[in-house]
Amino acid sequence: MLTYVGGYEDRQVVAAVRRELLRDGQVFYIHNRVQSIEKAAARIRELVPEARVATAHGQMGEAQLERVMLDFWEKRFDVLVCTTIVESGLDVSNANTMIIERADTLGLSQLHQLRGRVGRSRERAYAYFLYPTEKPLTETAHERLATLAQHSDLGGGMAIAMKDLEIRGAGNLLGGEQSGHIADVGFDLYVRLVGEAVRDFRHDAPEQLEEVRIELPVDAHLPHDYIPSERLRLEMYKRLAEVRTDADVDEIREELDDRYGEPPEPVVALMLVARFRARARQAGLKEITVVGKNVRFAPVTLPESRTLRLQRLYPKSLVKAQVEAVLVPVPGRRGSAPVRSREWPCLNGRAV
Repeated sequence: MLTYVGGYEDRQVVAAVRRELLRDGQVFYIHNRVQSIEKAAARIRELVPEARVATAHGQMGEAQLERVMLDFWEKRFDVLVCTTIVESGLDVSNANTMIIERADTLGLSQLHQLRGRVGRSRERAYAYFLYPTEKPLTETAHERLATLAQHSDLGGGMAIAMKDLEIRGAGNLLGGEQSGHIADVGFDLYVRLVGEAVRDFRHDAPEQLEEVRIELPVDAHLPHDYIPSERLRLEMYKRLAEVRTDADVDEIREELDDRYGEPPEPVVALMLVARFRARARQAGLKEITVVGKNVRFAPVTLPESRTLRLQRLYPKSLVKAQVEAVLVPVPGRRGSAPVRSREWPCLNGRAV
């Protein structure tokens, strides 16, 4: 996709249309005023006599509009002079040139949507955002057109959306006015700050998510070749660290399958660790680590009956009363020296 932003010139319009006709392509010509759309079509016929021109707009009858669009799809017309009615839902792969006559009067998201109507095949696409040379551009219009010129590559929609928020303002959730340059702090931080402000206003206690430290000898991570973007990997790590239930993990798993495909073994292991962390958080645990051939759970407060049952199920398990921790032997883990009983205090007269 090549994007051009500049003043309107008849010669440039003629060159753009004829270049598309030479490769048997078609052209969208956006003129967003129904009252004068026929005049615009007549001007195109005058400038490019060999082009077959049709018009389409929202005030046409349903059957008539459908007939025009089908004729354009079946290549009975070369140039479709139309309003912004074509900004969504159209996939005409043979139309790879778009000319927008008064781009300075349209919104940034609308212009981006219109540009997406071309470049839907293997052919080089061209998008022309034109404005009248005899009138000065407003500051807002200049920023919109400059943003479109700078972000024409695949995936530029996010940058355009952030710039649109910066130009128009993200809005005041507690009022009607527009406010703020959201790019100064970032969207995520902005949303968090607004949430904190609302909680303070309502005098709500902030929701605290207990941190759980898990250190286990498993290969659980997001490989770079699975999620190439560092920002997206960090975002996914953050979401996995904050899961509360198995349903939260299932939702993230479905999203990973949809966005990146079948996850490799390290990602599957990371999902299991996230489930384990959610259950540990529900049980009130804050630390799960490997100590020698044992796994240490802390903090744990066990009555004597539970301690006896634990020792019956896991004969070598140890309860450390000073820090309220439990060490459970790992089945099949060898090569580590046993923990000496003198390193551990007595609980109710029993060495544990």
